[in-house]
Amino acid sequence: MEFLFDSANLEAIQKYSEFFPITGVTSNPSIIKKEGKIDFFKHFCRIREMIGMERSLHVQVTGRDADTMIQEGKAILKGVDKNVFIKISTTEEGLKAMRALKSEGAGITATAIYSKIQGYLAMEAGADFIAPYYNRMENLDISAEDTIASLADQIALGGYKTKILAASFKNIAQVNAAFAAGAQTATLQPELLHEAFGMAAIGKAIDDFEKDWESIFGSVDITKL
Repeated sequence: MEFLFDSANLEAIQKYSEFFPITGVTSNPSIIKKEGKIDFFKHFCRIREMIGMERSLHVQVTGRDADTMIQEGKAILKGVDKNVFIKISTTEEGLKAMRALKSEGAGITATAIYSKIQGYLAMEAGADFIAPYYNRMENLDISAEDTIASLADQIALGGYKTKILAASFKNIAQVNAAFAAGAQTATLQPELLHEAFGMAAIGKAIDDFEKDWESIFGSVDITKL
């Protein structure tokens, strides 16, 4: 089970990576839009510096045809580093680009997956990660849990090295359901994890612990005993 941040915000990545044991960072053009017109390669090089080479970094191409996707992927690998996973939308042209880049040793993340067949073909194309869009599938009355479970079954049956990188979450319940269905990894906005730890019950439990401690030892902490 792995968690990744779906963000390109430097402050958020820096802040929340101190708390949460993430294994990488993902992004896409919609996420980048929130940061404004960034210095693209410099920005992602900075993210790499922050998370280190031991964590995965996923950067998306924007082209619609395979040739453009391939050239953009190569530009990302050159402009950031060779360990970046190139995110490619799972279309016919995308599958072609995945196969071409994978044949040259690039890491591939197949994204914008709404159906089982997209996932199956991305696995066959050599994708290292496949990203089913949980909330977006639910909005289309597609069972995200069933889709993820079927993808997980095929990975196990076929011995694929592909990991399911579940994405597009509205709440933590969806994240939990994705893992329960068989996803190995999930990418979500760091603020969503932060909110999950803000429930009143957690705060009350901590307050109770503090009151019980003070009733015995006063305001002295353990280091002063």
